[in-house]
Amino acid sequence: MVSYVNALLYGVGGIVVAGMALLVAFQEKLVYVPVLPGLTKSYPITPARLRLVYEDVWLLSSDGVRLHAWFIKLLPDCRGPTILFFQENAGNIAHRLEMVRIMLQRLHCNVFMLSYRGYGASDGYPSQHGIIRDAQAALDHLSQRTDIDTSRIIVFGRSLGGAVGSVLTKNNPDKVAALILENTFTSILDMAGVLLPFLKWFIGGSSSKGPKILNFVVRSPWSTIDVVGEIKQPILFLSGLQDEMVPPSHMQLLYAKAATRNNECKFVDFPNGMHMDTWLTGGDQYWRTIQQFLEQHVPEKRENESSSIGNGNDLKGR
Repeated sequence: MVSYVNALLYGVGGIVVAGMALLVAFQEKLVYVPVLPGLTKSYPITPARLRLVYEDVWLLSSDGVRLHAWFIKLLPDCRGPTILFFQENAGNIAHRLEMVRIMLQRLHCNVFMLSYRGYGASDGYPSQHGIIRDAQAALDHLSQRTDIDTSRIIVFGRSLGGAVGSVLTKNNPDKVAALILENTFTSILDMAGVLLPFLKWFIGGSSSKGPKILNFVVRSPWSTIDVVGEIKQPILFLSGLQDEMVPPSHMQLLYAKAATRNNECKFVDFPNGMHMDTWLTGGDQYWRTIQQFLEQHVPEKRENESSSIGNGNDLKGR
């Protein structure tokens, strides 16, 4: 009996050690994938290939890392809403250009696409603390532009981008008007058990029932579930029910957490949506959902409203 117990303890210990070794050695490669297999780090195309009006933007993150972004406009003088888009973990911003092209047409907006550090033409190596700095640099840049309506900046994050966007939105209630989350996870801690099922007993987020003895080795926990409940701006949740990467239950949990404190949350699911193609399989419903959300929470300013202050000053001066 004693030998059986010892063998069991050794077995459990072996799993813990193996799990710790995997997490320490490969976690960044699981969380951040700047280069898709068989491709290079460079952009395969630019917005010019799709005949989009764009600007190459170079930024410095607060720790000095040089970042690249594309600022894409529907028209040179477009004053519609500006979407700050944060991508998934794999590939670079060029791989999202076809979706962005349709976004411009359907939503009549501007789109700012940031390459996280280590992605695309940006310098550095990806990490949670670093990417949070990168996102802030992008928002600060947009907030200082004079060619857009800075009161209509919307953060849109898909998957990892949703975790990034949630932190940025929470930290900037005066700069971000609304948040859109698509197929985002509750936390990387919870995703560890999805990607490596045997780890779910030793690692997990705030809702996990396991001992979570390996949580301390995770360098990029991205605990969106703990952030989303603190966001005061309107939030739209877009969930693909066929998501093969992030269980759809994660989006349901995020919505439930946010809605307990925020009465301007809306959840919409798409029966055929997978992790990367919900924007495509969702069809007209997908784009109408976003359009209605923007019309409700970041409506276009009427000319008489925007000029009322100036007219009032003119009358006082007469």
